[in-house]
Amino acid sequence: MTDTGADITFSDLIAAELPYLRRYTRALTGSQARGDKYTVATLEAILKDRSTFDNDDSTRVNLFRCFHAIWVSSGQTFAEEEDGIRARAQGLLAQLTTNSREALLLRTIEEFSLADIAAIMQVDIEEVRRLISTANEELANNIRGRVMIIEDEPIIAADITAIVEQLGHDVIGVARTHTEAVELGQAERFDLILADIQLADNSSGIDAVNDLLKDTDVPVIFITAFPERLLTGDRPEPAFLISKPFQEAQVQSAVSQAMFFASTATLKV
Repeated sequence: MTDTGADITFSDLIAAELPYLRRYTRALTGSQARGDKYTVATLEAILKDRSTFDNDDSTRVNLFRCFHAIWVSSGQTFAEEEDGIRARAQGLLAQLTTNSREALLLRTIEEFSLADIAAIMQVDIEEVRRLISTANEELANNIRGRVMIIEDEPIIAADITAIVEQLGHDVIGVARTHTEAVELGQAERFDLILADIQLADNSSGIDAVNDLLKDTDVPVIFITAFPERLLTGDRPEPAFLISKPFQEAQVQSAVSQAMFFASTATLKV
């Protein structure tokens, strides 16, 4: 298309879906930087060839399909060499069934239908079902850890605690404020933080997490009603996000994915 108006419309459609592609690529790689590199590579591929959008699928499905093609062709590996615990995490990821985590994330976090996932991954629906089932089994059997929850709503905190414990993890405690979170972090070892954005005393969950990460390096899952606000790529941002209101499967998936990138020695091989 050469029409300028059409170009603007297409760009706007892509821009509207970019935050969600960023969320997906970051969850796959466990890193804002690595995930955003894949997002940029996807945009560059679209700029070179827009023909993959010449079909009846939605912009979002086509965008994710473009990314998936790049992800598969790159060997589903990361450009940077890793060492220590992160190398061990990558080793665990490499042992998982190909495309299983991808299918699970597309279903639970991005909430695509099975038919859409099949279109994105270029497989049939039965294969999508098999991959999701396999991912759930493999993730559940590999990782155990200690989780800190930062959440000021008692009912939500109780729900998250139950979900995390059903996965086999230990919840070290629930903090309702910035101060409580820092105190809990000083008193207990933890492998993962699951945090709300707005806390009881109007303090920031992001600020609490930043203070906790001064002394350690663990994955963080943020819960927010406005995920697109934390997915701009303009500043340091979380690799793992859950949208409010959330489903149990979303928390399960995000926790299991994030645990693969835990920086402590609690990964179980």
